[in-house]
Amino acid sequence: MNNIPGNLTAPLFAFDVQSGGQFENENRLILLGHGLAAGSLAAGGIALCNNRNDARLLVGGGSMLETMFIAARRNAPAQEIWIGRVADSGTAEIRTVTIGAVPAAGGQGILLIAGEVISVEIAAGDSANTVAAAIAAAINGYYNRFTGMSLPFTATVATNVVTITARHKGTYATGIDVSIPVLDVVNAFAGVLSFATTTAGAGTPSLANIIAAMTDDPFEMIVSAFGDSTNLGLLDDFLSEVSGRWSYAQQLYGHAFYPKTDTSSNLVTAALDRDTWHLTMIPRFSAGGFAEPDYVWVAAMVARTAPWLGSGTNGDVSRNQTGLVVEGLSAPRDRTYWMDYPTRDALLKNGVSTWAINRNGDVTIDKIVTHQQTTNGAPDTTFRDIQRIYQLTYALKNFRARLAYEHGNKALADSNPSNLDAISTPRDILATLYHTYQSMPGVLENSESALQAMVVTRDTDNPNRVNVVLPLDFVNALDIFAGLARVYSQFR
Repeated sequence: MNNIPGNLTAPLFAFDVQSGGQFENENRLILLGHGLAAGSLAAGGIALCNNRNDARLLVGGGSMLETMFIAARRNAPAQEIWIGRVADSGTAEIRTVTIGAVPAAGGQGILLIAGEVISVEIAAGDSANTVAAAIAAAINGYYNRFTGMSLPFTATVATNVVTITARHKGTYATGIDVSIPVLDVVNAFAGVLSFATTTAGAGTPSLANIIAAMTDDPFEMIVSAFGDSTNLGLLDDFLSEVSGRWSYAQQLYGHAFYPKTDTSSNLVTAALDRDTWHLTMIPRFSAGGFAEPDYVWVAAMVARTAPWLGSGTNGDVSRNQTGLVVEGLSAPRDRTYWMDYPTRDALLKNGVSTWAINRNGDVTIDKIVTHQQTTNGAPDTTFRDIQRIYQLTYALKNFRARLAYEHGNKALADSNPSNLDAISTPRDILATLYHTYQSMPGVLENSESALQAMVVTRDTDNPNRVNVVLPLDFVNALDIFAGLARVYSQFR
């Protein structure tokens, strides 16, 4: 009993109420990106975001963060999602769309911006200036009522030229796709529009302030829109096992995901440059025609895995994720940039996650991996698969919770012959570890063998301390089925 003293004299009939302990896993996801001044969330701030109306109020319509939230929510309808507004800096990208000779008979013109369809009806005899004004109006007034998406650009018009300006400053906007799609019918914009970048986006933000704003709140899934070297270094340090969130001093855990668009060779080089299990790259190729921005890809793909990675009780955290369809993403327009098996196998061996396109043309998850390559210079794949990170997170949280329930506020002795509730022994702690291990069959296996290797001893220099060796044998994802089909003309 914690609250009823043992030396009372006066008659008393009372109960001390305490929790017996009930572990429930948390798996918070936080999106880090740019917001607009129109939103109520200040730069450097974080907030819980439940729906797209919240996102619009917090960070502004058409902002990077609103778009990332919508993509994440489509793929994880019940996930707890937070957003962190990163201040932008530098120069906003400016592009021009010049309207040439308009078809005299008119028609329907379709323009794709960041995967969103901009449709303009051209009347017979409309001039280039009229069409330019219509395009600018369509961009500024665009809102997808079904998904809640707005556009990442605002527009102005002068004669036959539409000028579009990115909503945020920085180099990120260079990768935003603007294109004229090929349709089943005639696209009136084909051969009519020409594009140019008059001011390239410049400037890279810093995640330092937003990382500081996260303080000691748990965030198991950190999705950053920014994958530059400086910010990756900040995230890696933030999560390190020496002094960061995985260290004994914090025990908050977590993992960071980021996008990168480049050639396959450069993607591999970038991954090999960061031998760490705290970072995961969601890759895209610099050619191929990707409609949605890379920050949408990383938000959507990570959110698609979140429901499973947060579920340890039923074993979902251990499952193979191959073939999960990611909502809201489009296949690259150029099929030569769809990842084939040799490409996926080579990328995965070098710390780059992979995706695939199914028969319906949907983007699907192939395999998500970390950048871990070695430990102490020797090849090591222990922490390669993303499942391992979240299996370990779930297991350690569960062990800590059970130990706190059963051995918190206790005294320590070698034995307890009187079975006093106030005393714990190394044998008691060993029993707690073993039974907790047994309670996670979807995460850990071979409990009997693990028990033989578990060690709980009192420290010889500090009798108030116990030292524990806790081996963990994790369930593995079923990634590869290799069978032999032996063919006969006739069984003998």
